[in-house]
Formats: sequence, C-alpha cells, structure tokens
Amino acid sequence: MKILIVEDEPKTGDYLRKGLVEAGFVADLARDGLDGLHLALNGDYDLIVLDVMLPSMDGWDVLQTVRQSGLTTPVIFLTARDRVEDKVRGLELGADDYLVKPFAFSEFLARVRTLLRRGKSQDPQTLRAADLEMDLLRRRVSRANVRVDLTAKEFALLELLLRRQGQVLPRSLIASQVWDMNFDSDTNVIDVAVRRLRAKVDEPFDPKLIRTVRGMGYVLEVPEHP
Repeated sequence: MKILIVEDEPKTGDYLRKGLVEAGFVADLARDGLDGLHLALNGDYDLIVLDVMLPSMDGWDVLQTVRQSGLTTPVIFLTARDRVEDKVRGLELGADDYLVKPFAFSEFLARVRTLLRRGKSQDPQTLRAADLEMDLLRRRVSRANVRVDLTAKEFALLELLLRRQGQVLPRSLIASQVWDMNFDSDTNVIDVAVRRLRAKVDEPFDPKLIRTVRGMGYVLEVPEHP
C-alpha cells in the first residue's frame, strides 16, 4: 500500500513517514501544497494524508483539485485546525476523515487502515463499458466475449480510460499515468498507442468506444445512440 503525506512541518512529516514505513507501508512525503498536488495526481496512491496550512497551495485547494480531476483516492486531513466549520468544510470538499493535531499515532494508524480497507472493498475487480470487459485480477480483456490480447502498456492505457470513463483525458495526463513521463508535444507516442488499442478493441466491434476530442485528448464512453 502506497501513502502520500503532504505536511510542511519537518518533525511531523518525518514522524509520520517513519511510523507508516515501520507499519509496513510505502510512504512519500511532500512538504508543500503544489508538490503534494503533483504527486497526488501522478503517483497512484492508495491514501493521501493532507495538512491544511501548507506553503504554495493550501490543503483545501489541493483536495478540491484532486477531486475535480476525478480521483477518488481516500484523503484524511491531519491538521491543527479544530473548529467544527473546518471539519465540515474538509468533509464537504471530499475528505474521507479529519483528525486534529496533536494526535496519538495509534489512532491515526487505525484510521488509515480503516480507510484503506474501505477503499479496497470498493475497488472494482472488473471494469466494463458496453460489451468491453477488463478483468483486473486475471489481467484479461474481452469484447463481445471475444478475448483481446493487449501489451502491458495497452492494458494500462485501457485501464486508465475505463477508470476515467466519460472524462476527456489530455495527452499529458495519459503520458504521466501510463508512461511515467512528461508529455512532449513533438512525440506521437500517445496517438500511436491509442490507434493500436483502437485496432484491437474498437475496430472489429460496435459500438465504437474510444473517441478523439480534437485539441483536448481522448475519451472512452458508450455512445447514447450506437
């Protein structure tokens, strides 16, 4: 399990990371809001631990941007702001839990494990769109009950499109999520990969599911009128 900590107070951040690592987690630490947001959007975390008062971008804005991007990663606020209004604001913005400093690490760890169990139970093992089906456990894809063989990158690309079904994904996001690289506008690697994926999962079948949105990116969605 991979956890992101966004905390600018050095002792607290180091303490949390050390405790989580000793508890068996992989933990990354960002010390300001913008770095935390970048990691949250690109790091594929199972949980985010977020302070409110942060340099460069506060925790409210980090969480709001994360949720607007479509990410449903569980978020726990860990902050000295103990007013009821702050707790309500955090939960309304999409936080899953809110813990006030100072805190007992044992309680923090129990809340982390509870959120991770909840997230795991809600995480689907099969992704679907029309007659397209992706089995995440067996890493198999089929369309109209016909097996479709994909490369590892094609599988990752299709999984991203299915998880963000109905959302237009810019090439920059696809590049960072699937290829773990910054998007270079001079390269056509994303377009080539999407074209190859379409040839396997779309061209032999109807309806067509993967659509190019000119000047924006790609979207996978079931058309209203096939």
